[in-house]
Amino acid sequence: MNQNTNPKKSFLKKVISASQNMQNSNFIPFALPSMGKEEEEAVIKVIRSNWITTGNVTENFEKEFSKKIGSKYAIAVNSATAGLHLALDSFDLSKESFVITSPYTFTSTAEVTRYLNLHPFFVDINEEDYNIDPLLIEKAIENNKNVSAIIPVHIAGDLCKMKEIMDIANKNNIPVFEDAAHAFPVCEASPGSGNMKFAGTFGDAGVFSFYATKTITTGEGGMVVTDNDKIAKHMKMMRLHGIDRDVWDRYRTKDNKWYYEVKAPGYKYNLTDIASAIGIEQLKKADIFKQKRTKIADLYNKAFKEYDFITIPPASESHCWHLYIIRINSAKLKINRDEFIQKLFDKGIGVSVHFIPLHIMPYYKNAYGLKPEDFPRAMEKYLTSISLPIYPTLDDEKIEYIIDSVIKIGSDNYR
Repeated sequence: MNQNTNPKKSFLKKVISASQNMQNSNFIPFALPSMGKEEEEAVIKVIRSNWITTGNVTENFEKEFSKKIGSKYAIAVNSATAGLHLALDSFDLSKESFVITSPYTFTSTAEVTRYLNLHPFFVDINEEDYNIDPLLIEKAIENNKNVSAIIPVHIAGDLCKMKEIMDIANKNNIPVFEDAAHAFPVCEASPGSGNMKFAGTFGDAGVFSFYATKTITTGEGGMVVTDNDKIAKHMKMMRLHGIDRDVWDRYRTKDNKWYYEVKAPGYKYNLTDIASAIGIEQLKKADIFKQKRTKIADLYNKAFKEYDFITIPPASESHCWHLYIIRINSAKLKINRDEFIQKLFDKGIGVSVHFIPLHIMPYYKNAYGLKPEDFPRAMEKYLTSISLPIYPTLDDEKIEYIIDSVIKIGSDNYR
């Protein structure tokens, strides 16, 4: 496959091109938050209340999120990375043990293991989609008895094979922490019961992201969910310096409640009321946002499925379409994936690549002696994938322009 041999120069060229294109008001950004008057008014209300850090608004956000997905606890944090760290920290995992996860993810999934002197143990993804392969998880556990946890990642908003993963985890008494950064709101019928079960609620804990590009946003932020009383209590304490009572609890009444105790050396991971105010309003719109993204995905699928130089993404009824990832069939084209991306940027369309596999990143490659060919499915998907814009405010005219541009670039460069 004829891939660009100097990715740094190629990336810089794309950044420069994107910067130039963004001067043009017709440029279509890869991602945009969907904000309205409701979020603006909610933030103003918090500012005027004179309590802007973690307080009753954050508590309300947690309650509403917990109610939405059916978890016993929801704990607001300042990033999904913080949430993953807290979740791992809440279990007494053996130092220097291994945490199974996918190389096809953002670095935060793996980096949190290193915070706790654990090691990522990468397992390749499925042939048919971008999610971790349960059969390879099982094989990894059989070959390595020092596995202490599993972090499956619901890539693009497509639910992992959680029944298979949980069966393996339960059989081996290994906790599961779901990286559901892309996966809100995603749910499917729970086997045997018929009840709907949300991503993030299958394992011992699940973590969601509210970063600016996610399905709902608080600018920066995240949420950890669990049904486990013990780890919920631990995470609540550790998210704010290991103190046994938060600031809101100490200051919200006129009673003499100034005293607190530091129970552990914790972290600074709390979410502010300003961010939570945005989150509450975004939460109300989450299902509408999902419907709009699904409509865009349907239009993309219908338009692209007839062209053999494009592979459309795998779809399921539970998909929430945080990302729409097409794959370029280079055998059918005279240009490679990077050249295809450049042509889209030249047409004023912002795109991205999800993800550059972690096993080819310098840190993981050098620390664990990994080679590109160690995870062939992840590499193949990476080298051929392009993420197209898919967000609620993308109008029909822009969607049509994106579709026409992708088809024209492929048709003009067809072998």
